[in-house]
Amino acid sequence: MITKIQLENGCIDVPAGKIASVVTYLEMRERLAMTKDLSPMDCELKRVITPDTEWYKTLFRRIGESYLWYGRLILQEEKLKHLICHPSMEIYTVQYKGQDEGLLELDFRKTAECELTYFGLTDVLLGKGIGRRVMNRAIEIAWEHPIHRFWLHTCTDDHPAAVSFYVRSGFRPFKRQIEIADDPRLIGVLPRDVAPQIPII
Repeated sequence: MITKIQLENGCIDVPAGKIASVVTYLEMRERLAMTKDLSPMDCELKRVITPDTEWYKTLFRRIGESYLWYGRLILQEEKLKHLICHPSMEIYTVQYKGQDEGLLELDFRKTAECELTYFGLTDVLLGKGIGRRVMNRAIEIAWEHPIHRFWLHTCTDDHPAAVSFYVRSGFRPFKRQIEIADDPRLIGVLPRDVAPQIPII
């Protein structure tokens, strides 16, 4: 269960068994002019029309375990299948040397908006400049639809450079929240030994 709190100045105790993070919301209100990079990317961004849930969860775990991604893993199978196969959801894989090494998820279910719900690469692709190229393509894909807003949120459990990466991509921060949730390692959703940078309490 996720709890939202209102906080004035100062600190608040987080109960044992919970994790807390600062969530930053960012948005883009108009399409940006981007310089085309014509050099080869050494990988392919490929849309998966009807993703298999086991395939999806495997890739989701490979990318997100280090950052305590768990939101899709706690969904019942039918609900997950309905979500990722919804006609207004676009799921992409980043294929590198024939293997799935990245995930891009765009949600167009709300009229005139696109939410970037998940974006990440496995360790195989980190540091190669591929994230920038994939994000540029994600921006192009989003604004090919009749939208007025492209938005996302990220948190302090994610990659340390996530917020600055999105700002450099043209997103503007507009809201911040504190999120408290059950530690997914303590409820059997993720292994206990993942994300050691976020200690279990």
